[in-house]
Amino acid sequence: MQTTLEILTAELLAPVRHGFFTRKGGASSGLFSGLNCGRGSSDQAEIVAINRTRVAEAMGAGIERLASVHQVHSADVMTITAETDLEKLAATRADGMVTTLPGVVLSVLSADCQPILFADAKAGVIGAAHAGWKGALGGVIEATVAAMEDLGARHIRAVIGPTISQRAYEVGDEFMDQFLAEDPSYGRFFSGGLNGRPMFDLPGFGLMRLREAGVSAAWTHHCTYSDPERFFSYRRATHEGAADYGRLISAIVL
Repeated sequence: MQTTLEILTAELLAPVRHGFFTRKGGASSGLFSGLNCGRGSSDQAEIVAINRTRVAEAMGAGIERLASVHQVHSADVMTITAETDLEKLAATRADGMVTTLPGVVLSVLSADCQPILFADAKAGVIGAAHAGWKGALGGVIEATVAAMEDLGARHIRAVIGPTISQRAYEVGDEFMDQFLAEDPSYGRFFSGGLNGRPMFDLPGFGLMRLREAGVSAAWTHHCTYSDPERFFSYRRATHEGAADYGRLISAIVL
């Protein structure tokens, strides 16, 4: 069993410790083979705990310092302070976290949605957000930036990790209409696919929203759908008729 973790990093976030973890190096097997960190999956809870512990240790912390929320595709962001109970936080419905506390590892799960890690190294403020199409359209990116600014961040940098790319993201006309109703210019994030249906550029949309929020931003250019050896993908699992799917984890710590 492979135990070496693969951790993708980005220069833009340096020198803040961070990582977009692939599925490599985990203890899970079968559908979840590799580093499945999703406690909401049907994988064995004790195996998921082993995987999450490996992630925390790779970030220089114990599992008790690995912060997470119950992701619901919202624009809600939690600010973690010294008084925050991380165990209770894990059950809190939200999709972003920010903190100035050293040693607290902010983490988000994804399996096609955008994991976004934020940092203002000079101000000592970090953030993490789960931004699928619904959260991104609903404002989770801007809410995370605002929460960081409330903590003193002024020069925020952000990186979008592995996510589904436009070439793999076929959607319906109703989906596209929700974006056009918000802003007709969002039509530029849709192109015609082989089936004549719209193809949505989720990371392109995320980058636009980040930059309009005044953030220096980049994408790692990894497509979750197109690389089954390295990434879990909800859409790929659906297309394959799989009963469940693994969740990737992305993390950042001061």
